[in-house]
Amino acid sequence: MDKIKVLMVDDESRMRKLVSDFLVRKDYEVIEAENGEEAIDKFYADKDIALVILDVMMPKMDGLEACRQIRKNSKVPIIMLTAKGEERDELNGFECGADEYIAKPFSPKILTARVDALVRRVYSMDRSCCMEIGGIEIDKAAHIVRVDGQEIDLSYKEFELLTYFVENKGLALSREKILNNVWNYDYFGDARTIDTHVKKLRKKMGEKGDYIKTIWGMGYKFEI
Repeated sequence: MDKIKVLMVDDESRMRKLVSDFLVRKDYEVIEAENGEEAIDKFYADKDIALVILDVMMPKMDGLEACRQIRKNSKVPIIMLTAKGEERDELNGFECGADEYIAKPFSPKILTARVDALVRRVYSMDRSCCMEIGGIEIDKAAHIVRVDGQEIDLSYKEFELLTYFVENKGLALSREKILNNVWNYDYFGDARTIDTHVKKLRKKMGEKGDYIKTIWGMGYKFEI
C-alpha cells in the first residue's frame, strides 16, 4: 500500500524537520514547502497529497491565504499551525476552511496523533453507508451532502459533524462528546471549535440548519 502523503509547510526549516521526522516514523511520506506560494505549487502538482499542515505566519503568502487557495478546489484536511493565541486568529483559521488549529509551541507527538485521527476519520469511513433524513442526503462513499437535492460544499470536519449529528438524531450531545467523537482525540481547549463549525454548517444548510438545536450550557441536538 502506498504511503499517505502529507504536505508540511513552514518557513522554519527546523520546524519542518521536527514534524517530518515524527511523521516519517509513523510511515507517512512528507513533502516540504517553506512558504505559501511553494505550498500551492506543490499541492497542485501532486494529486496524491492527503493532508496539509500549514503554518500561518510565512513570507510571500501566509498560511491563511494558502488555505483559501487550496479550499477553492479541494476538501483535503488542513491543520493550521500558529504562534498566535488570540481568539480571532483561531476563528480566522476555521473561516478559511481549516479542520484543525494547533498553537505553537506544541508536542510533535500530539500533532502526529491528530494527523492519525484526521486521516482515519477522513479516509477510513464506511464506504457503503448512505443516510437520508428530512430532505438531507449524506453519501459517505462519495463524501457528498445534498439538501433538498442540491449538493452543498462542506469541509471534512463539517461533513463529519453533520454525519455525527444525524447518526445521533434526537440525542442531547455535549460539546465534550462531540469533540471526542468527531475530532477523535482528547481535546483540552474550549468550545469555540465546536461552535464555529456549527455556525458554518448551519449557514451552508440554509433552512435545514435549524435542525441543529442549541442546548444552552451543554451542547447540541439534531432534531426535526
